Amino acid sequence: MMNVNNFLKTDNYWQGKWHGAEKCFAVVNPANGQLLAEVADATPEQARLAVGAAAEAFRSWAALPAGERATILLRWHQLMLQHQDDLGLLLTLEQGKPLAEAKGEIAYGASYVQWFAEEAKRVYGDTIPGPAADKRIVVLKQPVGVVAAITPWNFPNAMIARKAAAALAAGCTFVVKPAQQTPLSALAMAELAERAGIPAGVFNVIATTDAKAIGKVLTQDPRIAKFSFTGSTQIGKQLIKQCADTVKRMSMELGGNAPFIVFDDADLDAAIEGLMASKFRNAGQTCVCTNRVFVQQDVMAAFTEKLQQAMKSLQVGVGTEEGVTIGPLISADACDKVDELVQQATEQGARLHCGGKRSEAEQLFYQPTLLSGVTADMSVVQEEIFGPVVALQSFTDEDEVIGQANATEYGLAAYFYSRDIGRIWRVTEGLAFGMVGVNEGIISNAAAPFGGVKQSGYGREGSSYGLDDYLDVKYVCLGGLSR
Repeated sequence: MMNVNNFLKTDNYWQGKWHGAEKCFAVVNPANGQLLAEVADATPEQARLAVGAAAEAFRSWAALPAGERATILLRWHQLMLQHQDDLGLLLTLEQGKPLAEAKGEIAYGASYVQWFAEEAKRVYGDTIPGPAADKRIVVLKQPVGVVAAITPWNFPNAMIARKAAAALAAGCTFVVKPAQQTPLSALAMAELAERAGIPAGVFNVIATTDAKAIGKVLTQDPRIAKFSFTGSTQIGKQLIKQCADTVKRMSMELGGNAPFIVFDDADLDAAIEGLMASKFRNAGQTCVCTNRVFVQQDVMAAFTEKLQQAMKSLQVGVGTEEGVTIGPLISADACDKVDELVQQATEQGARLHCGGKRSEAEQLFYQPTLLSGVTADMSVVQEEIFGPVVALQSFTDEDEVIGQANATEYGLAAYFYSRDIGRIWRVTEGLAFGMVGVNEGIISNAAAPFGGVKQSGYGREGSSYGLDDYLDVKYVCLGGLSR
């Protein structure tokens, strides 16, 4: 039987200990508004103490042989999977996503811990032919130092896991500020980190309502060598500015406006399946969610009909209930924004096929919504929807749709469906995005480099490229080697 009390922590965690605070803040279930916990509201001074703990622990953790770090991380991974049900339930209660999705997120987050544990032993350097007979050139890779991270509410386990796993595997220590709405999953990860034997000060969690003040500590403290952020482009730009004075290494995974293109030669059933997976996961509240759907004119009618039928299978409700596939949005403001985008689109001429309103009065559930006849000047196309809304646009040819897809300041993820091998290569290379799903709607995995271009940020998470973001390259010139 699932029991969240095994992992319900309400204090902050640093130096291997749990710390309270003078004030607390409420964490509520977005599905019903019920209070889940009162969590210690960390102050900037406490954040500095956490950074100090990470700085103190860095030298010994970095000096630990990679194989030993890997063994500890693998224990952390095993504990996550062992307690997947409890962690999933806790995640559903604080974030709202359906329980099956929440359990999937736990497994997804754990996969990064496993991946980077194994990669820790493969941080290879180089030897380069020297410029003279008495010289040798050696290249070393070493951990950057203390890493700070700020993570969002939509994936409260996985967004931390894929940053922390890479940092710890590389030999860095880690301080994270989780989202105010969803700190419980982060604190549960700290509990498991302690059980796994991760040494004091190596993994630290600071929960707070004062995001601005804590953000300044994490971006401006000179003891922090690297800063990683997942969130909106607007906030990311401010954090980049704050990091500039201490010239920190940065990874930024920011906003998206993902196109989903269906060509007339596509397998429409496969495209529907891919769109449903990409669009409606977490009620549309993911950075790589499909945001703009382009369908070639000749198959628009057939595709729209198939999609509307598929959307009838979606069940809106509380994430812990059997069969629910769409949970609540995270807040009233989020629900209001989605509704405003839909109403503006219909007022400007878009056709509403289904949905288009909240599911229940005074609650945060929004009906899965299908719009067609959408045009590029509508806000529902220009802005990140972050809700269960599909907005269809038609196109006539390949060059036209590549131009439309790229007509955004964002460049995180893109998707398209086609069975023409020449077209697949042309469109893949033509799309200005960091990740492209070809005949596939779910593209994230630990072995692949996750990240964007343009105003969707820089740096990569996952894969060996993700590990490199936590390593410094040191060139060593050995001289005087002649006899």
